[in-house]
Amino acid sequence: MQVEAEEAPPLDRGPGRGREPARTCIVTRVVQSPEAMIRFVMGPDGAVVPDLRARLPGRGAWVTATRDTVAAAVKRRAFSRAFRASGAQVAPDLPDRVAEGLRIDMRQALALANKAGCVVTGFGKVESAILGSESVAALIHASDASPDGRRKLAAALRRRHGDAISAIPVIDDLSNPELDMALGRDHVIHAALVAGAGTTGYLARWRRFRTFEGMASASEAGAPLGAGATAFDSHDDEMTLTRPGAPAAGRSDDGSPQGSD
Repeated sequence: MQVEAEEAPPLDRGPGRGREPARTCIVTRVVQSPEAMIRFVMGPDGAVVPDLRARLPGRGAWVTATRDTVAAAVKRRAFSRAFRASGAQVAPDLPDRVAEGLRIDMRQALALANKAGCVVTGFGKVESAILGSESVAALIHASDASPDGRRKLAAALRRRHGDAISAIPVIDDLSNPELDMALGRDHVIHAALVAGAGTTGYLARWRRFRTFEGMASASEAGAPLGAGATAFDSHDDEMTLTRPGAPAAGRSDDGSPQGSD
């Protein structure tokens, strides 16, 4: 007896037509909050593209926001079933395209936090902010920062917070060129985020990126995505797919090779 293929979950009604409180993943069939998922739309040319801000026109299909689930959607032809279009064009590197978009989104969120006055840069200023009366909401290192600078700032965090140090996110997902691009200055190796709406938005996007890549932060393992914010915030900045240059070897905050930071 032939069993009829299970029909894909319904598409959403499109932006501006009411946001459902939950969506069903077209791969896992798990119902969850849209903030824990990624929306995909099919363009006029049949190409399926990620809609990270959930704002592109047309009806959308939703996938749990992890690399493995998006890869499974590609492999199982889940988008063709969801859009009821045998000719749906799905790029084989779609998971990589989503990851790059999330990375760009994270970089742009840091730029917005900087414009809002929520970012401190430079080793000395970061250390002073950590030890100040209000401390910091998060610590940022360039991915190519030297171990010495990381160790010294970790020691400052420990002096300031003791056993509560695990509550302060330590972020090192962006390279020195990426931090330079986001913050509009040269040789950014260490930075810190202070409390504010820009910080909340950045941390939400950072957690979304880490969740997609299946990476848990040493300081925030198991932290919720939102922490008071959703991945879809109120900013309308455009996303431009530009990739920074290759990261340099570990440099200090003044751009010199492997110093004390």
